[in-house]
Amino acid sequence: MADDSAHTPTDIITYIGVPLAVLGVLPILYNTAATLAAQSRIKRMLRHSELTALTRSDVVNRVIEVELPRYAVRPWDRFADRAEYWSLSRHPSSIPGGSWTTFNWRTNVIGLNTQRVEYADQLRQPQVEVAFDELVCYLLDLGAVPDPHGWRLLRSTGLWTPVGCALMMSPDGSEAALTIAPLDGSDGHLSLKVSWSGPWTTRDYSQLPPYWVRLPPPPSPPIQQADGEDSEACKPPSADDDPAPPHCSSSSSLAKPSLDSTHTHTHTHTLSTAHHPITCQISASGITTALSQPAHLPTPSTLALDPLRINHLLIPATPSPRPSAGAWFAAAATAYGTTSQTILWNYKIPDAVLGFARKETVPCGVLVLLDMADEAATPEWATRPAGGGGSNHGGAVDVEVYARRIRDQRAAMEAEARMAPEQRAVAVRERVRRENEMRRQDLRDMQKLLAQRKETRTMEALQSPKWDTKLVAEHTLAWLKRTAAVGAETGAREVVGTLLHRMVLDGQFASTLCRMLDLWKAWAEIGGMRKSDLAALQEDKTTFSYATLLVAIIKDTSAAAEGTLSMDLQECMRLWRTIRLG
Repeated sequence: MADDSAHTPTDIITYIGVPLAVLGVLPILYNTAATLAAQSRIKRMLRHSELTALTRSDVVNRVIEVELPRYAVRPWDRFADRAEYWSLSRHPSSIPGGSWTTFNWRTNVIGLNTQRVEYADQLRQPQVEVAFDELVCYLLDLGAVPDPHGWRLLRSTGLWTPVGCALMMSPDGSEAALTIAPLDGSDGHLSLKVSWSGPWTTRDYSQLPPYWVRLPPPPSPPIQQADGEDSEACKPPSADDDPAPPHCSSSSSLAKPSLDSTHTHTHTHTLSTAHHPITCQISASGITTALSQPAHLPTPSTLALDPLRINHLLIPATPSPRPSAGAWFAAAATAYGTTSQTILWNYKIPDAVLGFARKETVPCGVLVLLDMADEAATPEWATRPAGGGGSNHGGAVDVEVYARRIRDQRAAMEAEARMAPEQRAVAVRERVRRENEMRRQDLRDMQKLLAQRKETRTMEALQSPKWDTKLVAEHTLAWLKRTAAVGAETGAREVVGTLLHRMVLDGQFASTLCRMLDLWKAWAEIGGMRKSDLAALQEDKTTFSYATLLVAIIKDTSAAAEGTLSMDLQECMRLWRTIRLG
């Protein structure tokens, strides 16, 4: 009893309660240790990826809260920031969702993303927002190759495209460079993942970037100054006007004001850029940038790109039923660039312009009246004038009437010979007056008949069979060569390139050319050409010839069928302007 009474209740609580208390604290200690270890690993991952984040931990509930910034990104400028643009990031992120850190980007914080995780492996880097066209352009510029199957699948299935489907491949086509990523945290946006390796970059700054087109300068014409003609044939640009024409051809119908001495420096600058190639960036909204440069892109040590004014070629934000000068330029530049294997899938030529280019709208008889086509090369469209065996002079008097007048004149002269001198003088004067009156009447009749025939021929020309735009362009190009407006060996594509070059520099020329295109499109929409339209063409045949070449090259591009890679790319980038990249 004495031994048993030695163990008091306090001892019993000590022997049993303390171990139980220790056992109860062990989970908390374990959670604390595990949480601190996970937080340390997360911080190490963030530090290795050079990410700025705020971390908080709840050791009791074993929860780590990580607050990461969300970014909107865009590529660096291709010309001004070459080091960042062409190189990969030195510290790419190893955290899932951070594949975009493979490249260098211009970033802008647009929000915060808070995550609550238990283990470091659960951490996800927030996806970034990027313009779809800029991302595709950047990868194409580095050397990536589009996967036609992937783009066709994305266009047809949208957000249900299988995860891992490749849109862009490495230059050799062996590895996927841009793939579909899971939609976790994408908020309904298209989610993509990028992968890139240094050796895959097969292009450099000296090559033409995607969505850009290089316009060649016109050949330098020989200087020919006629007597009394002002040698200063090009108008200089002013502070409020569009740039002056880079060159003024003698065959052009555009005005050629004299040089203003107050703009000598600007004029000299315009003339110098007129002989340099121009590279234009064509975005989904038309031309956005035009740079004048020497025959090749400058070296990294001599960055001397000269931006040009393009206000006259910008497409208005408000839609218009009639294409603007910017829409005509963007359509022609896209067609010109696509034909020369430059990737210009970003801009979609308006359906109205494509439909107009496909139509047969120019009557072949009109080309004959404009001296641009030989009537023998056209189908029968004009009626032969009646009385083809008439006068040698094409007058209204036929052979019978002419012979009768000769007989009457001979009889009158014989009668005059038998008259007295006074009577003979009166009779001769009367006969001469009568003959002069008949000659004047014959001239009036002949002019009236010629006017009727001309009117009939004009109306028949307007109603003559219509020719395809490409056939019209062949005849107008031959006419331009005959009139020395273009070189004898110059092809249609070369002429279009120089026309676009001049449209960038010369706002007046661009406006005149686009007015001719608007006039042409207007009569195509109302079903036929009018006399006023023909008169406008006769006043400025050179501008009409230029317009036919632009429309012909647009028609060549419009032959692309639905389902091609370019159409799939255009449609996908139209549906998803901004995507999530992670």
